[in-house]
Amino acid sequence: MSPDDFRTFGHAMVDWIADYQERVESLPVMSQVQPGDIRAMLPAAPPETGEPFADIMADVDRVILPGVTHWQSPNFFAYFPANTSGPAILGELLSAGLGVQGMLWVTSPACTELETHMMDWLVDMLDLPGIFKSTSTGGGVIQDSASSATLCALLAARERASSFAINRSGGTGRMTAYATAQTHSSVEKAMMVAGMGREHLRLVDVDATFAMRPDALAAQIAQDRAAGFTPAFVCASVGTTSSNAIDPVRAIGEICRREQIWLHVDAAMSGTAALCPEFRWIHDGLEFADSYCFNPHNWMFT
Repeated sequence: MSPDDFRTFGHAMVDWIADYQERVESLPVMSQVQPGDIRAMLPAAPPETGEPFADIMADVDRVILPGVTHWQSPNFFAYFPANTSGPAILGELLSAGLGVQGMLWVTSPACTELETHMMDWLVDMLDLPGIFKSTSTGGGVIQDSASSATLCALLAARERASSFAINRSGGTGRMTAYATAQTHSSVEKAMMVAGMGREHLRLVDVDATFAMRPDALAAQIAQDRAAGFTPAFVCASVGTTSSNAIDPVRAIGEICRREQIWLHVDAAMSGTAALCPEFRWIHDGLEFADSYCFNPHNWMFT
């Protein structure tokens, strides 16, 4: 594709997206297809030559759009908010156009430093403890999802609990982790990926608001220590996906500090609310946390 063609087709794509945003409210929220309908309308073999852009966009309207569940519709209320916006789309376009790799500073200094600086901005915006800034002992990193962030936190907790022996020689011993039945399923998945085993994930009792009971957590930790286990990780939720339960971070954090257990705070669902000073109580006790994650793509239109 030549630069001139890119300009032409790019303008057409932007127009299509803008038109879609204007009319999405009038479209049926649920897809209008049955399982297998989309594949039945696609060629059985990959094309050997490229197709005209106009034909591809016609297929988008004919094949793809009827099979879309319209998450961006104002009539969509399922699962959780995951909204985009014009600025977010243009940012994705610029990022894709530059096509850099930010795995190290040397591979793209602007990419690395912009990420670090923007994450520090978020610390200020959410009024998080200063330890989460890159200029202190912390520093944020963008993950592809809160699930990946949870896995990273669990791996760090595992290594701290083993004095980094597991990275050297393998095995996880008898380490346990703690969450509730309301906690996101990514914690259970992370236990399996990290080799700690889902049978070592303890589901702590909750109160009438579905929040973790600190007394039940302390009792479970004591029981596990008596049985020869090594408590290594606690996940406190600031807004669960199923019930928006908010765990008492301070009380949980005090237990973790006393027991020397890694505390991860999963604020993926509701952490964005702390942009408003009147809702910052949801983060009370965050100074006890070893790791924290939240999803700007839920409420911040990114």
